[in-house]
Amino acid sequence: MLDPTDRVGDAPTPRVGVLVVAYNAAATLAHTLARLPEAFAAKVDHVMVCDDASTDETYQVGLAVKEDSRLPITVVRRARNLGYGGNQKAGYAWAIEHGLDIVVLLHADGQYAPEEIERLVDPLTSGTADAVFGSRMMVRGQARAGGMPAYKYVGNRILTSFQNRLTGARLSEWHSGYRAYRVDALTDLPLASYSDGFDFDTEIILGLLAAEKRIAEVPIPTYYGDEICYVNGIAYARDVSMDVVRHWANTRGFGGGVSSTETDTYDLKEEYGSHAVLLRWLATRSPSRVLDAGCFDGRFADLAREQGHHVTGLDRQKLDGVAQRVDAFIEADLNDPLPRTLSAAFDVVIAGDILEHVVEPHSLLSDLAGALRPGGEILVSVPNFGHWYPRGRTALGRFDYDQRGPLDRGHLRFFTRDSIEALIANCGLRILDRETVGTPFDMLASGSSRMRTRVVSGAARGDRVATRVWPRLFGYQFLYRLEVM
Repeated sequence: MLDPTDRVGDAPTPRVGVLVVAYNAAATLAHTLARLPEAFAAKVDHVMVCDDASTDETYQVGLAVKEDSRLPITVVRRARNLGYGGNQKAGYAWAIEHGLDIVVLLHADGQYAPEEIERLVDPLTSGTADAVFGSRMMVRGQARAGGMPAYKYVGNRILTSFQNRLTGARLSEWHSGYRAYRVDALTDLPLASYSDGFDFDTEIILGLLAAEKRIAEVPIPTYYGDEICYVNGIAYARDVSMDVVRHWANTRGFGGGVSSTETDTYDLKEEYGSHAVLLRWLATRSPSRVLDAGCFDGRFADLAREQGHHVTGLDRQKLDGVAQRVDAFIEADLNDPLPRTLSAAFDVVIAGDILEHVVEPHSLLSDLAGALRPGGEILVSVPNFGHWYPRGRTALGRFDYDQRGPLDRGHLRFFTRDSIEALIANCGLRILDRETVGTPFDMLASGSSRMRTRVVSGAARGDRVATRVWPRLFGYQFLYRLEVM
């Protein structure tokens, strides 16, 4: 066992541990550990054999190996089966608790060659990677030559391609269980929230990608022997696919309040969406005095100015760049009564996606109506809580806030078509025109591959048809042109 003060050159020698996950591996465990290279065995800090409540003699074999081996081994037997992912989580907690620098995941059945373990550790000790995966797919033809069944090979390639496309990763294989991690990288991941099942390995990759950790791959030989596979292939494919789709949605702001890669300001929906409709309605008017309530960073106001309108921005704080995009700016909290100076001052008031953000939307909409000159209009857009996405989340008992969309984390009020139209009537306003727009799939394709862009564009076209047929279910936002009665 190494003393942590030992040094190689000027750098401390990293403490390397091996986590051996074992379930009913009595026939293979001893041979697997014996195959560790002597040079590696001489310097490994510790080997933790985790028997996941096996029904055979795995634990007893592990104890016998401990007695006869020079390896610094600890053998534990779980009181209950934690599952493949649960066993790893407990093992990584052990690595963190014991101050290891690097931990290698090794399967007790010997399917992943112990002889190759130093190749996985080297990029970590050199500081060029945070995680290293042994890949059976890097050398062409090697996986099949090593006995990987054709159906597993094809499934591996299809799933890996799908996962790469949705995440932007370029891994040759997502489904190898031969892995090594820097322990400090693991501490940056929410491991406890990951699956206890076989899709844990996929979730940890997604976590590494989200945390912008460096992932390296090294080629490893493929070996399929008489070991028993406990993985249900169909269920596994379903689970890892759902994990990746969920990750893809989360990075675009949807799904359970997970942090988004988007900014807190809204993207403009210019080609198809609420902003396109609002701009089209504005374009029907001659140059007018416009109040953009809740103007955020002023990008919409800037487009309105390009049509010749004089635009006053109104919001609770003046964000960077607003001064260059509006003709005037008024700082005011939309939850408070609006300044009296706004009374009867504007030809058009824009209330784009703001009513859902205030405590009393009735008060705000009434105040905005008071800012209109005779013959003026209010242009309103609100998200539809009756859209299939929030309906489905609620029906499944998984209601939570997202980074954007109908369940935006900033929404205080929720509207269906009936409730927003009731609010409009209660504020003494008449509907001149209404439109419904569907899900902004085109925005979700931002930065996508050509194939994925085509798929998303096809989904967008289908959604637009569905929105026209059933607006209450497929409508993403409702928009209204209003006048005072």
